[in-house]
Amino acid sequence: MPNEIKLTQEELGLMSIFQNVTSVSPRDCIIDPQASRIVFVVDKGQMGLAIGRNGQTIKNLERTISRPVELVEWSDDPAEFIANALGGRNIIDVKINTKADGEKVAVVQTSMRNKGAVLGKGGRNAERARMLAERYFGISHIHIVSQ
Repeated sequence: MPNEIKLTQEELGLMSIFQNVTSVSPRDCIIDPQASRIVFVVDKGQMGLAIGRNGQTIKNLERTISRPVELVEWSDDPAEFIANALGGRNIIDVKINTKADGEKVAVVQTSMRNKGAVLGKGGRNAERARMLAERYFGISHIHIVSQ
């Protein structure tokens, strides 16, 4: 099981701004300096409210904090959460396996046609999913395979 999550002062400040702009309380905030983005995790069913009509709420938030923002919908089920982090509509199946040494690995199945969309430009989506899966469920590797 992963360690407890500690938020920095900057992350707490960004969560406060997020709540003020979107009227949604985020579960978590991760600043990703390598991809120059901020990832917010929101409760199940809150995604539409956080995005706003035609994405206007998120655009306002991005203007306010001057950085790109990405949202992921929370789920207690690790497989569903990983699918959400990868943009669920192109995912066929997610299986969580435990190796003999106790390491957890997720195997994500997608079609050959949608594999690029699941991975994201330069692997951005895959890296976001790996980072979040490690943080919440102790899943260190995500393998994306196509049929």
